[in-house]
Amino acid sequence: MKLEMLRENIDRIDQQILKLLNDRMEQAVMTRKFKKNTEDDEREKIVLKKIYDNSHGLLKGDFTDRIYKIIIEESKKLQNIPCTVIGFQGEHGAYSEEAAKKWDNSGVTVPCLEFEDVFEGVEAGLYDYGLVPVENNLGGIVGEVNSLLLKKDLKVVAAVEMAVSHCLMILPGSDYREVRNAFSHNQALSQCRDFLSRNKLEPAPYYDTAGAARMISRKQLKGSAAIASRLAANLYGLEIIKENIQDRDDNKTRFFIISKVDDRKTKGSKCSIVFSTEHKTGSLFKTLNIFAEAGINLTRIESVPSAPGEFAFFLDFQIKEDDPAVKVLFDKLKEATTGFKVLGFYNEKTI
Repeated sequence: MKLEMLRENIDRIDQQILKLLNDRMEQAVMTRKFKKNTEDDEREKIVLKKIYDNSHGLLKGDFTDRIYKIIIEESKKLQNIPCTVIGFQGEHGAYSEEAAKKWDNSGVTVPCLEFEDVFEGVEAGLYDYGLVPVENNLGGIVGEVNSLLLKKDLKVVAAVEMAVSHCLMILPGSDYREVRNAFSHNQALSQCRDFLSRNKLEPAPYYDTAGAARMISRKQLKGSAAIASRLAANLYGLEIIKENIQDRDDNKTRFFIISKVDDRKTKGSKCSIVFSTEHKTGSLFKTLNIFAEAGINLTRIESVPSAPGEFAFFLDFQIKEDDPAVKVLFDKLKEATTGFKVLGFYNEKTI
């Protein structure tokens, strides 16, 4: 083993240490929601003793004790800084995190394994907000998210539409000619279908774009690539061999920001609802005609299964929240549908 390889190993371990430290700080920030104050001497003693007792090999107890005292002090500092906590699905470097940062740059972004974890974290009060993708103009709707919006009692308080640029990335020093497959989220793979076909790369579904980049880095897979963001490549030390590989330049994803409490300070100019209708000919037309008669512009209509043989319809439309026509509109919709739910009024930001 040469010096260069040893240094590469050290660099990779350093990346892992930094990620774990960041993960620990995120957990510390979230604990403040369940603590009256940041000082807890008994808890600190237990943590430091456990670390001291578990120090082994080249790690001596006095060394780890000094390190963890610094970590604990930094954790308490962060707990005392006012900030919002935003849950998102995926790993750090995911497009959802990028959208969350552009919506609120001061927020603390916390990764979740599944979309349902985001919703449950918001419901439980772990996160002030959750940010979830609802649709992409190439890949279509994110069915699981729309189904959760139907089931959960959370409010849509904002929306973000973000341009998405995909990158193909590999381990540094790998031969790109040996790459046979590309790992990424199903949505990203569908948005790069033509590129993958032209380059004879087998799509390999993974739970997250940034998660795919992290996996390639951790497992040191030299025959595989990941499709993810430039940020993910930087975070996980991968080499970008091709940028903008999506099938269209105007690739865009819409995200909803969800909250347990509607704490908006400004009135919304857009609204999202979900409804169901009777299984009768013309029922859906009758409902949609209400919007046509009112001269209201629909910006999205999608359907998702709500029960075996039944569907729920999601509608986004432009209307000012304080418009007197809102009450009239909702009264008519309640009469024409068998189930009606307002997901929220909000303003949408394009980035």
